[in-house]
Amino acid sequence: MLFTSISFLYYFLPALIIIYFITPKKYKNIILLIASLLFYFYGEPKYVFLMIIEIIIAYIGAILIDKYKNQSKNILITTIFIHVFLLIIFKYTDFIIQTINDISNANIKLLNIALPIGISFYTFQIISYVIDVYNGKVKVQKNIINLATYVSLFPQLVAGPIVRYQTVEKELDDRVHSFNNFAYGIRRFSIGLAKKVLIANALGELCTKAFALNETTVIFYWIFGISYMLQLYFDFSAYSDMAIGLGRIFGFNFPENFNYPYISKSITEFWRRWHISLSTWFKDYVYIPLGGNRDGKYKQIRNILIVWLLTGIWHGANWTFLIWGLLFGIILIIEKIFLNKFMEKLPSFIRRIYVLFIVMILFIIFNSDNMTVALTNIKGLFGMNGEVFINDYTLHYLKSYLPLLIIAFFGATPFIKILIDKLRKNKYANNIINILEPILIVMILVVVTSYLIDNSYNPFLYFRF
Repeated sequence: MLFTSISFLYYFLPALIIIYFITPKKYKNIILLIASLLFYFYGEPKYVFLMIIEIIIAYIGAILIDKYKNQSKNILITTIFIHVFLLIIFKYTDFIIQTINDISNANIKLLNIALPIGISFYTFQIISYVIDVYNGKVKVQKNIINLATYVSLFPQLVAGPIVRYQTVEKELDDRVHSFNNFAYGIRRFSIGLAKKVLIANALGELCTKAFALNETTVIFYWIFGISYMLQLYFDFSAYSDMAIGLGRIFGFNFPENFNYPYISKSITEFWRRWHISLSTWFKDYVYIPLGGNRDGKYKQIRNILIVWLLTGIWHGANWTFLIWGLLFGIILIIEKIFLNKFMEKLPSFIRRIYVLFIVMILFIIFNSDNMTVALTNIKGLFGMNGEVFINDYTLHYLKSYLPLLIIAFFGATPFIKILIDKLRKNKYANNIINILEPILIVMILVVVTSYLIDNSYNPFLYFRF
């Protein structure tokens, strides 16, 4: 079940909200747990039991870590190993087999194991929980309902953000429900819904339709690169917006996950603004435990490469993801060693162009099924595939989608937010915004509904994660 589906918007969510708020406080987590399991069961009926098994293992492991201090490290390693092993089995088995076949000319049959949606997200949440119990950062959760609610919580189950247990530890037992929280949640969810359905889907459709025509030109490759870059941002940040909004409705405060990354002046800054929960997870649970930047430059380089190798692998079972991660790691190393000092002397505009160009190139690799396709698309940007510069088809699509690209461009910057914040400082303007806001939310819901009914193009990009 997707947040951007009629079944979720008009059946699942309204029914859950009604049931949840009429349920006594002590039973609310049970309601959320049942709803979350049903939500996951709707899309992954055979794998809901895998998630339940992983929850039970984490529950037992954390209790044993807390109880047997002298053996806690071994218990921690065993618990993490089981979860990582399950992740490898379900996500990477066929990738490993195919790699062996390619290297050795073997003919090992692929197992064709379907990827459980969201397994990377809830596995990382479980790992962070048991590590934090081991380090004494959180108390062990002895109520399995509360732990299961944390792991399976449907707003962030299949698309993030990666919510750490310490973030919601107190809220699992006692959280605030208020009209302001509810209103903020609806508003934030609606913004995410509009970003996904009206902008991200339209940008994705542009690329799909244009490629289907097989009328590629140099300008087309640039349109594709820019459109895909914007699509990723609006799609991923939309799901985070919807998750944060849904969480707030039910009394949870999830962390921000995107902070206008396309205004960054360096790749280092970009990764402080893009998928923040994932970046900080790798920093806190991999980079710092490896030694971070404490043991000299060479070990720091090693640690960065390990982190970004794992980041690439985390995103999917494909060599393009691995290469994408390593390239980002190499660029970050280059920036840290000497490039940042040089870049600081350049105008902000030039630095932002540099970031956007690098990100576009690497996202083209991220999107490709293999490096041959990736290199073809990259070479196309520079006219190295023999295509003409522009033709009538490209011009048609450029004219048709130019308003959307302009809207997406400004939407990917804090321009609109800054404008609204300035207007809210004026008493009369603030009153007008407060009146128009619910009307706009209703309009968004109407437009989105119409779009979902009339248009079947509604991709879920997290299916590979």
